[in-house]
Amino acid sequence: MSRRLGFALLLAAAAPLASAQLTLYTSNAAPTIQALSADFEKRHGVRVNVWRASSIKVLQRLLAEKKAGRWEFDLVSISAPELEALYREGVLQEVNSTGHRALLEGTLPAHRGWAPQFINVFVQAYNTKAVRPDELPRRWVDLLDERWKGRLGVEANAGEWYCTVLKTLGERDGAELFREMAARNGLSVRHGNSVLANMVVSGEVPLALAVYSHMIEEAKAQGAPVDWFALEPLVARVNGVGVSRQPPHPHAARLFYEYLLTEAQPLMVKLHYVSPRRDLPPALRGAKLVFADPQVDARCENAYAALLKAKGE
Repeated sequence: MSRRLGFALLLAAAAPLASAQLTLYTSNAAPTIQALSADFEKRHGVRVNVWRASSIKVLQRLLAEKKAGRWEFDLVSISAPELEALYREGVLQEVNSTGHRALLEGTLPAHRGWAPQFINVFVQAYNTKAVRPDELPRRWVDLLDERWKGRLGVEANAGEWYCTVLKTLGERDGAELFREMAARNGLSVRHGNSVLANMVVSGEVPLALAVYSHMIEEAKAQGAPVDWFALEPLVARVNGVGVSRQPPHPHAARLFYEYLLTEAQPLMVKLHYVSPRRDLPPALRGAKLVFADPQVDARCENAYAALLKAKGE
């Protein structure tokens, strides 16, 4: 069966609805989900009702709704750790899809309880007016230099990035390096990747240790004085989509799931996101990705929290 025929059959199954629609809970950026919803409705005639919040707030709402016996959502699109939590709590159903075949290795969980929508890649970003190209560090240890005092920024909830970096550097040596970096030069802590990216754009944070590549690419395309580089490892985290275990609109829900894995992917690339599909350009200058474990443990989160608490400011 062709992909297009599969879409047609899914839509035909939803046709008896007088007004085809679905409900999506998501942490996607507002412009992103607006573009995707408009494209989907234009292609398939199904309206997307969106409730948008941070991944952790979406998780909390869905767990509360499950406890109350309410199943008001059809799909959820948030970060992998929160999707894993929802799957463990029995909120999401397993899905088999031909769209899974084109996905990059390491992006689709074996249980098929959710699938990747796009890849968030953590890069080092800098303001080109505040940092010269010849100043850029080539290794993490270069950030111990006093020239970086008061110039480094981090995001408050990047524990999975931090622990993935430590696995490459060696947990003990890596932790000691970051502690020394924080003590010598300080770390400006920002809440939210978009906030940190905007601080790099403004120059308030000359260099961010970990911010999403698509945010910097978008700002650069709009003329902002920013760019990014990568210190190994280049850590990636999946943002994915899952289908409700009891969706109010099951056919429309499955149709949107398939859309996000296939038809929507070229649009995601145009919006500067990194696609999880093998057949689309990664737009990452040939770098190899190391995927963070979506099951972030408390020990990892505590280690990052301790680093920020002792940031030397």
